Amino acid sequence: MTFRRRAVRVYLEAASRKREAEFLQRVKASQKLHRPWLSAPHTSDLFRDLVSRARKPSQESFFVCLIETAELVGVINLNEIVRGLFQSAYLGYYAFEPFAGEGYMTEGVTLVLDQAFGPLGLNRLEANVQPRNKRSSRLISRLGFRLEGFSPRYLKIGGRWRDHERWAVLADEWNERSVRRSGRA
Repeated sequence: MTFRRRAVRVYLEAASRKREAEFLQRVKASQKLHRPWLSAPHTSDLFRDLVSRARKPSQESFFVCLIETAELVGVINLNEIVRGLFQSAYLGYYAFEPFAGEGYMTEGVTLVLDQAFGPLGLNRLEANVQPRNKRSSRLISRLGFRLEGFSPRYLKIGGRWRDHERWAVLADEWNERSVRRSGRA
């Protein structure tokens, strides 16, 4: 499944094994960028686990690719999707070198938010960001997420429990921003 809407330079591709070699090469090249923020899958087994989890109803995983070259520039996950009365998920994302800082992930996350609050029918997305990860905080703030709180020792990354800020956006907030961006307001 490929999604192309409201982005100029990137498209989303459902996570699949066809990108394994490129993915693992990008992870290796991005170790310095990712440390200490995340532990990306760095072996074939871990990559295959990511693709396997992406097939579950509680997970959506997208590769962010350049329209011009089809290169893999990042990954976006909707984790722990809960249906029923909750209709919520956790948003996770990371860019790869040499593409970080070029705005590709802002475009990719925009496309994922359109999917989450459109066809997937979610009501809320939460993103948890380490306080010192200023790039990540700026990205989600730019997209309308609001800071809701602070969670000490929230996730274990790189062998250490790390504090996180909790950011969230609701479907009606996102859809209102989309109407304003399109000039239909």
